[in-house]
Amino acid sequence: MKPGPKNLITDVGGLTVGNAEDRALKSGVTVVVCDSAATAAVHVMGGAPGTRETDLLEPHNTVQAVDAVFLSGGSAFGLDAGSGVQAALREAGRGFQVGPVRVPIVPGAILFDLINGGNKDWGRYPPYRDLGFDAVQNAARDFALGSHGAGTGALTAGLKGGLGSASTLLSNGVTIGALAAVNALGSVTYGSSPHFRAAAFEIGDEFGGLGLPHPLPNDASDIITKMNLGQPRQANTTITVIATDAVLSKAECKRLAVVAHDGFAHSIWPSHTPMDGDIVFALATGTSGKTIDVADFVTLCASAVSTMARAIARGVYSAQAESGDVMPVWKA
Repeated sequence: MKPGPKNLITDVGGLTVGNAEDRALKSGVTVVVCDSAATAAVHVMGGAPGTRETDLLEPHNTVQAVDAVFLSGGSAFGLDAGSGVQAALREAGRGFQVGPVRVPIVPGAILFDLINGGNKDWGRYPPYRDLGFDAVQNAARDFALGSHGAGTGALTAGLKGGLGSASTLLSNGVTIGALAAVNALGSVTYGSSPHFRAAAFEIGDEFGGLGLPHPLPNDASDIITKMNLGQPRQANTTITVIATDAVLSKAECKRLAVVAHDGFAHSIWPSHTPMDGDIVFALATGTSGKTIDVADFVTLCASAVSTMARAIARGVYSAQAESGDVMPVWKA
Protein backbone atom coordinates (compact mmCIF):
# COMPACT_ATOMS: atom_id res chain seq x y z
CA MET A 1 0.00 0.00 0.00
CA LYS A 2 1.07 3.57 -0.58
CA PRO A 3 -0.25 7.02 0.31
CA GLY A 4 -2.25 9.16 -2.07
CA PRO A 5 -0.58 12.00 -3.96
CA LYS A 6 -1.11 14.51 -1.13
CA ASN A 7 -1.07 12.03 1.78
CA LEU A 8 -4.12 13.90 3.07
CA ILE A 9 -7.76 13.03 3.62
CA THR A 10 -8.51 15.12 0.53
CA ASP A 11 -7.03 12.36 -1.62
CA VAL A 12 -10.53 10.95 -1.12
CA GLY A 13 -12.52 12.39 -4.00
CA GLY A 14 -15.34 14.72 -3.06
CA LEU A 15 -13.75 16.32 0.02
CA THR A 16 -12.07 19.61 0.87
CA VAL A 17 -10.70 20.75 4.24
CA GLY A 18 -10.53 24.24 5.67
CA ASN A 19 -8.74 25.60 8.74
CA ALA A 20 -9.25 28.78 10.70
CA GLU A 21 -7.42 29.72 13.87
CA ASP A 22 -6.72 32.55 16.30
CA ARG A 23 -3.05 32.58 17.36
CA ALA A 24 -3.64 34.69 20.49
CA LEU A 25 -6.47 32.36 21.49
CA LYS A 26 -4.35 29.27 20.70
CA SER A 27 -7.41 27.55 19.28
CA GLY A 28 -9.21 27.00 16.02
CA VAL A 29 -11.58 25.04 13.83
CA THR A 30 -11.15 22.51 11.03
CA VAL A 31 -14.00 21.54 8.70
CA VAL A 32 -14.32 18.72 6.18
CA VAL A 33 -16.67 19.91 3.43
CA CYS A 34 -18.33 17.34 1.19
CA ASP A 35 -18.69 18.42 -2.46
CA SER A 36 -22.08 16.72 -2.32
CA ALA A 37 -23.73 15.11 0.69
CA ALA A 38 -21.78 12.01 1.83
CA THR A 39 -22.99 8.93 3.66
CA ALA A 40 -21.90 9.25 7.28
CA ALA A 41 -21.75 7.58 10.68
CA VAL A 42 -20.00 8.08 14.01
CA HIS A 43 -18.60 6.10 16.92
CA VAL A 44 -17.60 7.52 20.31
CA MET A 45 -15.25 5.58 22.60
CA GLY A 46 -13.93 8.26 24.93
CA GLY A 47 -15.63 8.85 28.26
CA ALA A 48 -15.90 12.65 27.99
CA PRO A 49 -17.21 13.59 24.52
CA GLY A 50 -18.54 16.93 23.35
CA THR A 51 -20.57 16.62 20.17
CA ARG A 52 -23.23 18.05 17.87
CA GLU A 53 -25.72 16.16 15.65
CA THR A 54 -24.30 12.70 16.38
CA ASP A 55 -27.61 10.93 17.09
CA LEU A 56 -28.80 11.45 13.51
CA LEU A 57 -25.76 9.53 12.27
CA GLU A 58 -26.90 6.22 13.76
CA PRO A 59 -27.82 3.76 10.98
CA HIS A 60 -31.44 3.42 12.16
CA ASN A 61 -32.12 7.17 11.90
CA THR A 62 -33.53 8.99 8.88
CA VAL A 63 -30.84 11.33 7.52
CA GLN A 64 -28.34 9.30 5.48
CA ALA A 65 -25.77 11.91 4.47
CA VAL A 66 -24.05 15.05 5.74
CA ASP A 67 -22.77 18.23 4.14
CA ALA A 68 -19.75 18.74 6.39
CA VAL A 69 -18.09 17.64 9.62
CA PHE A 70 -16.31 20.09 11.93
CA LEU A 71 -13.60 19.57 14.53
CA SER A 72 -13.09 22.43 16.99
CA GLY A 73 -11.10 23.54 19.97
CA GLY A 74 -12.75 25.45 22.78
CA SER A 75 -14.40 22.66 24.75
CA ALA A 76 -18.20 23.17 24.87
CA PHE A 77 -17.76 26.74 23.63
CA GLY A 78 -16.39 25.28 20.40
CA LEU A 79 -19.73 23.70 19.51
CA ASP A 80 -20.65 27.18 18.24
CA ALA A 81 -18.40 26.39 15.25
CA GLY A 82 -21.19 24.22 13.85
CA SER A 83 -23.45 27.26 13.52
CA GLY A 84 -20.79 29.09 11.51
CA VAL A 85 -20.23 26.10 9.23
CA GLN A 86 -23.98 25.74 8.77
CA ALA A 87 -24.34 29.45 7.92
CA ALA A 88 -21.64 29.24 5.24
CA LEU A 89 -23.23 26.17 3.68
CA ARG A 90 -26.70 27.73 3.79
CA GLU A 91 -25.39 30.72 1.86
CA ALA A 92 -24.06 28.26 -0.70
CA GLY A 93 -27.49 26.64 -1.06
CA ARG A 94 -26.46 23.37 0.59
CA GLY A 95 -28.55 21.21 2.88
CA PHE A 96 -31.19 18.54 3.47
CA GLN A 97 -34.34 19.46 1.56
CA VAL A 98 -37.43 19.93 3.73
CA GLY A 99 -40.17 21.40 1.54
CA PRO A 100 -38.92 24.80 0.35
CA VAL A 101 -36.18 24.89 3.03
CA ARG A 102 -32.65 23.48 2.99
CA VAL A 103 -31.03 22.54 6.30
CA PRO A 104 -27.25 21.93 6.13
CA ILE A 105 -26.39 18.79 8.11
CA VAL A 106 -23.22 19.51 10.08
CA PRO A 107 -22.18 17.13 12.88
CA GLY A 108 -19.01 17.83 14.81
CA ALA A 109 -16.98 17.42 17.96
CA ILE A 110 -14.78 19.49 20.25
CA LEU A 111 -11.57 19.08 22.22
CA PHE A 112 -10.49 20.86 25.41
CA ASP A 113 -7.77 23.47 24.80
CA LEU A 114 -8.81 26.15 27.31
CA ILE A 115 -5.68 25.83 29.47
CA ASN A 116 -2.85 25.95 26.94
CA GLY A 117 -1.32 29.41 27.29
CA GLY A 118 -3.76 31.20 24.99
CA ASN A 119 -5.87 34.25 25.81
CA LYS A 120 -9.41 33.00 26.40
CA ASP A 121 -10.81 36.38 27.50
CA TRP A 122 -13.03 36.68 24.42
CA GLY A 123 -15.82 38.72 25.96
CA ARG A 124 -19.52 37.84 25.89
CA TYR A 125 -19.52 35.40 22.98
CA PRO A 126 -16.79 32.93 22.00
CA PRO A 127 -15.24 33.29 18.52
CA TYR A 128 -15.93 29.78 17.28
CA ARG A 129 -18.98 30.59 15.14
CA ASP A 130 -16.91 33.00 13.08
CA LEU A 131 -13.99 30.56 12.97
CA GLY A 132 -16.32 27.86 11.67
CA PHE A 133 -17.62 30.17 8.95
CA ASP A 134 -14.06 31.14 7.96
CA ALA A 135 -12.93 27.51 7.89
CA VAL A 136 -15.54 26.75 5.22
CA GLN A 137 -14.34 29.71 3.15
CA ASN A 138 -10.78 28.34 3.40
CA ALA A 139 -11.71 24.79 2.35
CA ALA A 140 -9.40 23.36 -0.34
CA ARG A 141 -7.68 20.15 -1.39
CA ASP A 142 -4.45 21.36 0.26
CA PHE A 143 -4.38 22.38 3.91
CA ALA A 144 -1.83 22.82 6.68
CA LEU A 145 -1.04 20.25 9.37
CA GLY A 146 0.28 20.71 12.90
CA SER A 147 -0.63 23.87 14.81
CA HIS A 148 -3.51 24.85 12.57
CA GLY A 149 -7.29 24.64 12.72
CA ALA A 150 -8.55 22.41 15.51
CA GLY A 151 -4.96 21.39 16.24
CA THR A 152 -3.78 24.95 16.98
CA GLY A 153 -3.74 24.58 20.76
CA ALA A 154 -3.77 20.81 21.11
CA LEU A 155 -1.54 19.06 23.67
CA THR A 156 -0.57 15.47 24.47
CA ALA A 157 1.35 14.01 27.41
CA GLY A 158 4.68 15.82 27.16
CA LEU A 159 4.38 17.19 23.62
CA LYS A 160 2.24 19.64 21.68
CA GLY A 161 -0.45 17.91 19.70
CA GLY A 162 -1.77 19.09 16.37
CA LEU A 163 -3.77 18.43 13.25
CA GLY A 164 -2.70 15.36 11.29
CA SER A 165 -3.82 13.63 8.12
CA ALA A 166 -2.87 10.65 5.97
CA SER A 167 -4.21 8.59 3.09
CA THR A 168 -3.83 5.12 1.62
CA LEU A 169 -4.43 3.85 -1.91
CA LEU A 170 -5.74 0.28 -1.93
CA SER A 171 -5.01 -2.25 -4.66
CA ASN A 172 -8.66 -2.26 -5.75
CA GLY A 173 -8.50 1.45 -6.59
CA VAL A 174 -10.28 2.67 -3.45
CA THR A 175 -8.77 5.47 -1.36
CA ILE A 176 -9.08 5.89 2.38
CA GLY A 177 -8.03 8.98 4.32
CA ALA A 178 -7.93 10.15 7.93
CA LEU A 179 -7.95 13.51 9.69
CA ALA A 180 -7.13 13.88 13.39
CA ALA A 181 -6.95 16.74 15.89
CA VAL A 182 -4.71 15.18 18.53
CA ASN A 183 -5.17 16.42 22.10
CA ALA A 184 -4.83 13.14 23.96
CA LEU A 185 -4.49 12.51 27.69
CA GLY A 186 -1.87 9.91 26.83
CA SER A 187 1.44 9.83 24.99
CA VAL A 188 2.13 9.15 21.30
CA THR A 189 5.73 7.99 21.82
CA TYR A 190 7.33 5.01 23.51
CA GLY A 191 8.10 6.24 27.02
CA SER A 192 10.63 9.05 27.07
CA SER A 193 11.94 8.15 23.60
CA PRO A 194 11.11 10.13 20.43
CA HIS A 195 9.88 6.99 18.65
CA PHE A 196 6.22 7.15 17.67
CA ARG A 197 3.95 4.32 18.76
CA ALA A 198 2.51 4.30 15.24
CA ALA A 199 5.95 3.57 13.73
CA ALA A 200 4.97 0.11 12.47
CA PHE A 201 2.59 1.77 10.01
CA GLU A 202 4.80 4.66 8.88
CA ILE A 203 5.27 5.06 5.14
CA GLY A 204 8.66 6.56 4.28
CA ASP A 205 9.59 9.25 6.77
CA GLU A 206 6.15 10.87 7.00
CA PHE A 207 6.60 11.40 10.74
CA GLY A 208 10.35 11.36 11.16
CA GLY A 209 11.36 7.92 9.94
CA LEU A 210 12.82 6.76 13.27
CA GLY A 211 11.01 3.44 13.16
CA LEU A 212 10.48 1.31 16.24
CA PRO A 213 12.96 1.67 19.11
CA HIS A 214 15.42 -1.18 19.62
CA PRO A 215 15.70 -2.18 22.32
CA LEU A 216 12.46 -0.85 23.77
CA PRO A 217 13.14 1.84 26.38
CA ASN A 218 12.68 0.75 29.99
CA ASP A 219 9.67 3.06 30.33
CA ALA A 220 7.96 1.91 27.10
CA SER A 221 5.03 0.42 29.01
CA ASP A 222 4.78 3.17 31.63
CA ILE A 223 1.44 4.97 31.71
CA ILE A 224 2.45 8.54 30.93
CA THR A 225 -0.44 11.01 30.93
CA LYS A 226 -1.03 14.72 31.36
CA MET A 227 -2.03 13.94 34.95
CA ASN A 228 1.47 12.57 35.64
CA LEU A 229 2.88 15.81 34.24
CA GLY A 230 0.74 18.15 36.33
CA GLN A 231 -1.72 19.08 33.58
CA PRO A 232 -5.50 19.19 34.20
CA ARG A 233 -6.93 15.72 33.79
CA GLN A 234 -9.96 17.01 31.89
CA ALA A 235 -7.95 18.83 29.17
CA ASN A 236 -8.05 16.17 26.46
CA THR A 237 -9.71 14.43 23.49
CA THR A 238 -8.68 13.24 20.03
CA ILE A 239 -11.34 14.01 17.41
CA THR A 240 -11.11 12.46 13.96
CA VAL A 241 -12.64 11.71 10.57
CA ILE A 242 -12.09 8.58 8.48
CA ALA A 243 -13.22 8.82 4.85
CA THR A 244 -13.31 6.73 1.71
CA ASP A 245 -14.38 7.14 -1.90
CA ALA A 246 -15.98 3.68 -1.88
CA VAL A 247 -19.75 3.27 -2.04
CA LEU A 248 -20.83 2.32 1.49
CA SER A 249 -24.13 2.06 3.31
CA LYS A 250 -24.69 3.97 6.53
CA ALA A 251 -24.25 0.70 8.47
CA GLU A 252 -20.93 0.02 6.73
CA CYS A 253 -19.82 3.56 7.59
CA LYS A 254 -20.67 2.79 11.21
CA ARG A 255 -18.48 -0.30 11.14
CA LEU A 256 -15.66 1.72 9.55
CA ALA A 257 -15.90 4.29 12.37
CA VAL A 258 -15.84 1.55 15.00
CA VAL A 259 -12.77 -0.16 13.54
CA ALA A 260 -10.87 3.10 12.95
CA HIS A 261 -10.69 3.56 16.73
CA ASP A 262 -8.07 0.80 16.72
CA GLY A 263 -5.80 3.41 15.12
CA PHE A 264 -5.95 5.31 18.42
CA ALA A 265 -4.82 2.21 20.30
CA HIS A 266 -1.87 1.78 17.92
CA SER A 267 -0.72 5.39 18.30
CA ILE A 268 -1.72 6.71 21.76
CA TRP A 269 -1.07 5.07 25.12
CA PRO A 270 -3.45 5.08 26.92
CA SER A 271 -6.41 5.97 24.69
CA HIS A 272 -10.21 5.95 25.11
CA THR A 273 -9.86 6.96 28.76
CA PRO A 274 -12.65 8.37 30.96
CA MET A 275 -11.03 11.79 30.49
CA ASP A 276 -10.87 11.66 26.66
CA GLY A 277 -13.80 12.29 24.31
CA ASP A 278 -12.30 10.16 21.54
CA ILE A 279 -14.52 10.07 18.47
CA VAL A 280 -14.42 8.92 14.83
CA PHE A 281 -16.74 10.30 12.15
CA ALA A 282 -16.89 8.14 9.01
CA LEU A 283 -17.66 9.51 5.54
CA ALA A 284 -18.19 7.64 2.26
CA THR A 285 -18.30 9.91 -0.77
CA GLY A 286 -18.80 7.11 -3.33
CA THR A 287 -16.83 9.06 -5.95
CA SER A 288 -14.83 5.98 -6.99
CA GLY A 289 -18.08 4.26 -7.96
CA LYS A 290 -16.69 1.06 -6.42
CA THR A 291 -18.82 -1.17 -4.22
CA ILE A 292 -17.11 -3.37 -1.65
CA ASP A 293 -17.38 -7.13 -1.14
CA VAL A 294 -16.66 -8.77 2.21
CA ALA A 295 -12.97 -9.41 1.54
CA ASP A 296 -12.37 -5.86 0.32
CA PHE A 297 -14.29 -4.47 3.30
CA VAL A 298 -11.93 -6.29 5.67
CA THR A 299 -8.99 -4.70 3.84
CA LEU A 300 -10.69 -1.29 3.97
CA CYS A 301 -11.22 -1.63 7.72
CA ALA A 302 -7.62 -2.70 8.34
CA SER A 303 -6.41 0.22 6.26
CA ALA A 304 -8.63 2.56 8.29
CA VAL A 305 -6.68 1.48 11.38
CA SER A 306 -3.23 2.07 9.90
CA THR A 307 -4.22 5.31 8.17
CA MET A 308 -5.73 6.71 11.38
CA ALA A 309 -2.60 5.79 13.37
CA ARG A 310 -0.42 7.58 10.79
CA ALA A 311 -2.63 10.68 10.85
CA ILE A 312 -2.40 10.88 14.63
CA ALA A 313 1.40 10.61 14.59
CA ARG A 314 1.64 13.21 11.80
CA GLY A 315 -0.42 15.64 13.86
CA VAL A 316 2.11 15.62 16.70
CA TYR A 317 5.09 15.45 14.34
CA SER A 318 3.90 18.55 12.46
CA ALA A 319 3.25 20.79 15.48
CA GLN A 320 5.05 24.15 15.42
CA ALA A 321 6.57 25.97 18.41
CA GLU A 322 4.95 29.31 19.22
CA SER A 323 5.17 31.99 21.89
CA GLY A 324 3.45 31.07 25.13
CA ASP A 325 3.51 27.31 24.57
CA VAL A 326 3.20 25.15 27.69
CA MET A 327 4.60 22.02 25.99
CA PRO A 328 7.53 21.44 23.63
CA VAL A 329 7.12 20.25 20.05
CA TRP A 330 8.43 16.93 18.73
CA LYS A 331 10.69 18.71 16.22
CA ALA A 332 12.54 20.61 18.95
